[in-house]
Amino acid sequence: MELFSTILILILLVSISGIFVKLFPFQIPLPLMQILLGCILAAFHVYEERFDPNLFLLLFIPPLLFDDGRKTAIKDFVHNVREIVGLALVLVIITVVALGYILHWILPNVSLPAAMALAAVLSPTDAVALSGIVGKGRIEKSKMEIIEGEALMNDASGLVSLKFAIAIAIGAMEFNMLNISLAFFVSAIGGLAVGAIFTWGYTRVLRKINKLTNNDSAIQIVLLFLLPFAVYLIAEHFFHASGILAAVSAGMTVKQSGIMRNAPLTTRLQSESTWSMLTFVFNGVIFTLLGLQLPTIITDTYVTNQTDTSIELWQLILVVFFVFAVLMATRFLWLWVMKHLPSLPFGAKRPLAFKSYTTRDLLIATFAGVRGAITLAGVLSIPITTQIPGRYELVFIATGVILVSLITAVFILPLLLKGKVILENSAINNEALYAKGYMAEEAISSLEKMQGNLLLDTTDGIDADIVNEVGSRVIGSLRRRTGLKDLEKKSLEAERLERRMRLVAIGSERAALYQLKTRNEISDEIFDRLSTDLDIYETLLSDEHQ
Repeated sequence: MELFSTILILILLVSISGIFVKLFPFQIPLPLMQILLGCILAAFHVYEERFDPNLFLLLFIPPLLFDDGRKTAIKDFVHNVREIVGLALVLVIITVVALGYILHWILPNVSLPAAMALAAVLSPTDAVALSGIVGKGRIEKSKMEIIEGEALMNDASGLVSLKFAIAIAIGAMEFNMLNISLAFFVSAIGGLAVGAIFTWGYTRVLRKINKLTNNDSAIQIVLLFLLPFAVYLIAEHFFHASGILAAVSAGMTVKQSGIMRNAPLTTRLQSESTWSMLTFVFNGVIFTLLGLQLPTIITDTYVTNQTDTSIELWQLILVVFFVFAVLMATRFLWLWVMKHLPSLPFGAKRPLAFKSYTTRDLLIATFAGVRGAITLAGVLSIPITTQIPGRYELVFIATGVILVSLITAVFILPLLLKGKVILENSAINNEALYAKGYMAEEAISSLEKMQGNLLLDTTDGIDADIVNEVGSRVIGSLRRRTGLKDLEKKSLEAERLERRMRLVAIGSERAALYQLKTRNEISDEIFDRLSTDLDIYETLLSDEHQ
């Protein structure tokens, strides 16, 4: 009962954290606010038991990585694959090895595998936390695509590296670089394959279920929510492959399968709303749990350091800042190296995107690598065992690095982005306008053919005046959009005005609907159906505006 009450309180704190952020006159990133609320919750001694590390990893990681994979644009990912591999694989390996040896050197009581486990868990970056700090649209789309792709893949590579480091630390695996490398790639490829193959079959079964249930939205959404857990467990326990990469692969495969794209509109809207809510809650609960565990982490580290005189608590705090500095320096140097890499005599015609980066861009990309939910979930998944001495120090350092990276980004990134003009946004808007105009032209052509066929075909019994009147009305609304293809300012203003008028009309229709309901002139069933139609139409207009 106590655990259930704590979960309800955690969800409540996550829900109101967004409100508290808006109340402050200065900007506080949402993750920091959630950590603060967790600390306040811990002050009241609401829940003091330990969390099961394995359950923690299984509960939060698969759905979050699945959702990241589901939202990844495959075309953009493939376009930036070299940059993403350079950051999400090569940089992770460099970080794990270099930082692992450094940590083992400055923390003698921590074994080398345990130090590498900490380095592995500090490798993943958090694009969600970054968006909460800088806001949407502050970083160029092309650069943000690389950062998001890196965050997706280094979550996987970092956590897979963590898995091997823990296995070595507890004696389940020997430290042999060649064997570890081979096992790493076998596990990674196996995880990707399991996720893709299982999801492909899962979506085919799901299509049949949808037909049997007449596209019941609730059933489809629940079955999709269970998918990341299923592929994670299957990959880990049946194939001994990476469940993390299986979840990522499953998300990407679901997107490519088109099962949601071909679903009814209501199902798509409900699915997006559900996943948005779940990822918000899961990310928020992780940061709130960090705040909830923070006093315990500090206390455990303090108590541990009372018996272990090899390092004082104040020295451990200095280690946190040192580790953060090493992470940022390593990231900046690797970005600088990729910027100055000579073009290969073979391979891709397009140079690496980093070639065009200025020093300011390199600094933005460096401090954009904030640590967040995946790092915390990973470090708390390190098992509590005597075979990993110094676990509390590892958790303390990881927690400190998360906090320092978030706070540093809050102050440094706005300064680096100050005065930076985003030119890509206007190009994106122009591309959207061109697409809308082209779509309208094709639609008009199809409708004119249909109108002509209806007028010639007398078997349908439709009056010619009705055909002409309805055709003119529908084609007329589309013809106004064809001007958007020419990117004229007046056309853009006309579209915005039309959207505003339609939204006002929806508001009036909704008010009239409530009046009919109040006067008992319509049934609850009709009220709910028409109200849903208005909500969907308003959502479409609002999403189009955004």
